[in-house]
Amino acid sequence: MRAFHLLTGAEAPALLDLPVPAPAEHQILLHIAACGLNFADLLMIEGRYQDTPDRPFTLGMEVAGTVAALGAGVTHLAVGDRVAVFGGSGGLAEWGTFDAARAVPLPDSMTEETAAGFQIAYGTSHLALDHRARLCPGETLLVLGAAGGVGLTAVEIGKLMGARVVACARGADRLEAARAAGADHLIDAATQDIRTEMKALGGADVVYDPVGGDQFEAAFRACRPEARILTIGFASGSVPQIKANHLLVKNMTVMGLYWGGYLGFRPEVLTRSLATLFDWHAAGRLRPHVSHVLPLERAAEGLDLLRRRAATGKVVIRI
Repeated sequence: MRAFHLLTGAEAPALLDLPVPAPAEHQILLHIAACGLNFADLLMIEGRYQDTPDRPFTLGMEVAGTVAALGAGVTHLAVGDRVAVFGGSGGLAEWGTFDAARAVPLPDSMTEETAAGFQIAYGTSHLALDHRARLCPGETLLVLGAAGGVGLTAVEIGKLMGARVVACARGADRLEAARAAGADHLIDAATQDIRTEMKALGGADVVYDPVGGDQFEAAFRACRPEARILTIGFASGSVPQIKANHLLVKNMTVMGLYWGGYLGFRPEVLTRSLATLFDWHAAGRLRPHVSHVLPLERAAEGLDLLRRRAATGKVVIRI
């Protein structure tokens, strides 16, 4: 089978021919139809992600496809079932083995290409806004990086939850994607001052930040008393330092959200969240945005789109 693989040295990932794996106990063999790309894939290549596997390994965190074989002990799935899986790695290949407990059956309304980019982006935003920040109707939500893979879902989910959504992104095209996802107000990070614009809107109750760096600092200074700031990631490459005395004065809270971490300590929270999201999709309340669908031989090009922040929504590799 073909697989986009990282070898043991410092080489860039390459498309290699590898043996098709066999499922171990409690695993499934998946005939992979599509794999969603994530910023974390770039961090894995650099060895900077918190859950980077030991080399060699195949990239690709989230996939969708058809169950081709069952390992011993798997009784809740059948050969031929369409499922999505958050595997953490192994998705950029024609076949893969994954923990059966992580496989989520797909509704008839969802294509594999949509499903491959659905779990992490929508799951992160829903868990962050609902479970962590407890976003309430009528509150003002500021979404940084609002045209990216997770940012765009935060705009959409925040609007569904009844918030006034302010989307911050760079450039008219990216802001238009955020507006189409439901944003009430737009801030161009390339030409406008985030703090000034947010102050004019009365400040933020919740900040959703996958960017970090200077944008975090500006958003922090534009928060209302009792605001909650969600740190989702650091796409800017800069991890901000938080002044605890400012948290004290404004009674603010800064909280982290690592979606995959819930699999290890409270998987039921993640499972409930995904069930809600799949129900919303089946009811037509979510409109996933996939900006690029590329074949496996162009996986490196897809990752470069993320690196350059040239995509809106998700980049998906069709296997």
